[in-house]
Amino acid sequence: MADLPGLPGLPSAGYTTRALGLSDGSLRVLRDLIAERTGVHYGDDKSGLLADKLADLLLENGLSSFLDYYYLLKHDPDAGRHWSRLADRLAVPETFFWRQADQFELLARVIVPRYLREHPGRRLRIWSAACCTGEEPLSIAIALAEAGRSTELGDRIQIVATDASPSMLDRARSGVYGERSFRALPVSLRQKYFVEERAGWRIDRRISDTVQWDRANLADPRDVARFAGADVVFCRNVFIYFSDDAIRRTVQVFGEHMPPEGWLFLGASESLTRFDCGFELHEAEGVFVYVRPDHPDLAARRARAGTGSGAASPAA
Repeated sequence: MADLPGLPGLPSAGYTTRALGLSDGSLRVLRDLIAERTGVHYGDDKSGLLADKLADLLLENGLSSFLDYYYLLKHDPDAGRHWSRLADRLAVPETFFWRQADQFELLARVIVPRYLREHPGRRLRIWSAACCTGEEPLSIAIALAEAGRSTELGDRIQIVATDASPSMLDRARSGVYGERSFRALPVSLRQKYFVEERAGWRIDRRISDTVQWDRANLADPRDVARFAGADVVFCRNVFIYFSDDAIRRTVQVFGEHMPPEGWLFLGASESLTRFDCGFELHEAEGVFVYVRPDHPDLAARRARAGTGSGAASPAA
């Protein structure tokens, strides 16, 4: 294993801030910059993990301290490329097909038919934010195909998938997946929509071609605003890594751009109920989803209850 420049005998991974001779304050400065720009927050108990993740990047850039790396990210003329490499390093490629499939079923069986019926001249826009290696948006496309919407995919139904990591997007575009990606997908669907190759299982192009891939950083309001006007947003299992401030900022942009009848899906372990962020938790067909306070379904529930106002959705 290679040594870090200027630090003979110190391996390029697994070292700590103490070994580098940095103060806790120096690490916090770098950590806070990363949280500000990416949303990803490492608490004091995760400082060693952050150091390990950054080790190869220091080696790659010929740096001998995290403080040098801070200045590289902050002031280097080529900082954009360094942030892209950092996004690749921080990415957590832990996802799989058919994860929380009840949400896909609600989308395909309830939300999409109703939208297309009520808005005959409009296109339904679906955004898979922080899509990682692509299993989520491809699951959405499969669910819609299974619901008989194949001919409308790409025409009346648009699926856009984004991630901050270029390497994750490259893997998503390749469309080839290993066994771990299929631990929740029914065997019948794998046989129907994938072809086995030496490198793994390749998604049918009739499915993958319905997804548009793009890059977006959820901590950057400008990136979020480009896609947040979607009618349906899947932003699942990303806020578990974000600081509370980053969550508030991101969700605020969602609320500013999503239409009143929009739907926001989060992961099972994520919640917005502790935030005053312009979304309410709503139960639809036994599935929990976040909607704006002026969502038509909430208005209808209030009218049926005879309240006229106030939250009608269950507490988390």
